[in-house]
Amino acid sequence: MEKNDFQKDTRYVVTMRDAEGHLRPASMYVFRLYDDFMIARYTNGDGLLRKIKYEDIAKIVKVHPVAAQDRFFIPEAVLQEKSWKDRDSMFRYSTSPHMGK
Repeated sequence: MEKNDFQKDTRYVVTMRDAEGHLRPASMYVFRLYDDFMIARYTNGDGLLRKIKYEDIAKIVKVHPVAAQDRFFIPEAVLQEKSWKDRDSMFRYSTSPHMGK
């Protein structure tokens, strides 16, 4: 897959390759897109923000755009590309004002 296949502030159900190369299902919320990777959070996982390479995604199964009032807020400094240069994951609590959090 490549950057043009994804959009920010969108939920995806995908098939992706894990560290061992096996195909696994995953649900994720995409926060930001860069040329070589995206910043996303698995919606059925541990809540970490993750740097995901486009080549790790084998197939997009379902796409669900998120309405503006339901989007999660993460500070801009956390999502900048330079913050992700030497890391693969980050713990960061996010909120959605519409959800009362």
